[in-house]
Amino acid sequence: MKIVQINTFSSKSTGTIMMNIHKKLVEEGIESYVVWGRGRKAENDKEIYMNDKIGIYKHVLYTRLTDKTGLYSNKATRILIEKLEQIKPDLIHLHNIHGYYINIEMLFNYIRKNNIKVIWTLHDCWAFTGHCPHFELIGCNKWKEQCHNCLQNKVYPKSIFDNSKWNYQKKKALFTGLDITIVTPSKWLAELVKKSFLKEYEVKIINNGVNTDIFKHRESDFKKKFDIEDKKIILGVASEWTKEKGLHDFIKLSQIVDENVKIVLVGLNKKQIKQIPSNIIGIERTENTEKLAEIYSVADIYFNPTYADNYPTTNLEALACGTPVITYNTGGAPECINETNGFVTDFEDFFNNYKLYLNKYKNPNTDLKKIGKEYMIKEYLKLYNKLYEDVL
Repeated sequence: MKIVQINTFSSKSTGTIMMNIHKKLVEEGIESYVVWGRGRKAENDKEIYMNDKIGIYKHVLYTRLTDKTGLYSNKATRILIEKLEQIKPDLIHLHNIHGYYINIEMLFNYIRKNNIKVIWTLHDCWAFTGHCPHFELIGCNKWKEQCHNCLQNKVYPKSIFDNSKWNYQKKKALFTGLDITIVTPSKWLAELVKKSFLKEYEVKIINNGVNTDIFKHRESDFKKKFDIEDKKIILGVASEWTKEKGLHDFIKLSQIVDENVKIVLVGLNKKQIKQIPSNIIGIERTENTEKLAEIYSVADIYFNPTYADNYPTTNLEALACGTPVITYNTGGAPECINETNGFVTDFEDFFNNYKLYLNKYKNPNTDLKKIGKEYMIKEYLKLYNKLYEDVL
């Protein structure tokens, strides 16, 4: 069995999921390849880095001017298809195919021409909208019938113009009528897919998983380092802090928390660190997962005020470190929460009752097997084997 996975990055949450699956496949003796368009260079012949930085910049510019993201990067995609022709994969496993690095028309025409089975893990809603990866923030339902007059063309993927109607029809034509199995990490997203133009496909739910050998309760000198040994910590973590991730809610919260409470935000950029209030400890994004686990471990609660999310792995990382999670009823964010390890709320409630939440969850209880990467990988392997048997 030959499997090729394709994603924007080889790192971050979706890239880590892809690489974890790849490593297990290699261990099992399965011929596995991974492809990404942005990030580090390939380290061996099973890794394919598309390496088209100039093409990415041109793709961004093309998107800004036309709102047709995913329809550039011809050179990089042509090279990728040549490699796929050499590999002759039995299965192609897609993750995020937006991110200015691949031409979706060329890729899907190749898949259609060669009748290749596809697993597509949707990490957001981009596949079935005319523009956006998330529409919860504005309560838009146009994607159910026909996107048009998009209200979010000024957010990722940013564009001067609105081509959402054309994009919707193009995606519908490209993404339907194929041999695709859709995977979603959350029940929430699965239900949306069943209402979209992708409803013709089987939808399977496989929750994201994290490395519980790394993300576990760890001893740490974090409090001592920042001279906050007598403080309670409200923690927030994001790969990129935006309005959708709830940064403004943390700013508001910082204005009312007691002196014995310290807010810690991980994943801020240098500019944001300079701009945040002085009673917030701002830390840049780190690739050192052990250090990140140490920060999770010293926090009293992990607060995830996300307004647009699928099945956030940061919730899982916090729970694996023994830290309770407080989150909004957004997407699949609440699906890993039980009565002992956290609470689903809104900002007004948390704003008024943060002291209660800081002291409420003394012994959080989470089924670590269900949130570990091993369980996730096992489910993907079962799906691969089932689909491969259908090929034979």
